[in-house]
Amino acid sequence: MTSVDHDPAHPADRPLLDEIERYYDAVPRGAARAEDFGPLTLFVREGAGWPYYARPTLGHDGPAATVEDVRRVLDRQRELGAPEAFEWVAEQNPELRAAVEAAGLWVHEHPLLVLAPQDEPPAPPALPERLAVRVLAADAPELAAAIAVPHVAFGAPGTGVGAAGAAEVADTVEKLTADGTPERIARRITDGTTVLATALEDGAPLCSGQHNPVGPVTEVAGVGTLPVARRRGLGLAVTAALVAHARANGVRTVFLSAADEDVARIYRRAGFRPFATALIAEPAPDAPNAQA
Repeated sequence: MTSVDHDPAHPADRPLLDEIERYYDAVPRGAARAEDFGPLTLFVREGAGWPYYARPTLGHDGPAATVEDVRRVLDRQRELGAPEAFEWVAEQNPELRAAVEAAGLWVHEHPLLVLAPQDEPPAPPALPERLAVRVLAADAPELAAAIAVPHVAFGAPGTGVGAAGAAEVADTVEKLTADGTPERIARRITDGTTVLATALEDGAPLCSGQHNPVGPVTEVAGVGTLPVARRRGLGLAVTAALVAHARANGVRTVFLSAADEDVARIYRRAGFRPFATALIAEPAPDAPNAQA
């Protein structure tokens, strides 16, 4: 991807940006060890679960990361068999993009949107009687299927209606159960580190998403609707339920990153406003094993 310059955050947004930066640093630490590479920190997953990434070191006040720093992290990721991945906020560390691109990685952009303490979300959309949105307990019988729904959704990117539905959810539940994913999510729900909401029709999850609070900040993540159930307002309804839960439990700032501008427009309807740009760097799609 061609490099694009990002202006520093507006001074009025700086406290929010710093708050989100602290959140991004804190979240992996509950399930990963942090390896110090000076201006960069590599988070290494300990145990089963989604692998982590490298990102700018919180509070680093020395020289910015260079291509040599990025290559050292890449060497370590390859040694560990971990994904070659970096994540950061463009407006917080604008100089990092040039270094990771010089190291041979491909950078893609995702709109970062926020619902700040002073922002009031709109009322949730009305749903037909057969539909209900619920925040699930750790022992909810629908939990495994609700976890599976976004996996199916993200396998068919975009917002258009498609064919994937109940059969694909059943197949995905089987795969996720085999690797212990529902048990891990249930433990996080019990611990209060994950909140999962789902939209159900006749008891079957059609759309699910999470928020993952750390103190006064949370990120809404993984909101996905089954392709057969798209264009019914379910993503908005689940997002509204997650925001309501977060606000009712003392969270001040709710944010998320959208896959693209089309998805970002949906979240604007839920009261979120564009705030910054999340960047993800990884090997180019046509060269997944490219060497730096």
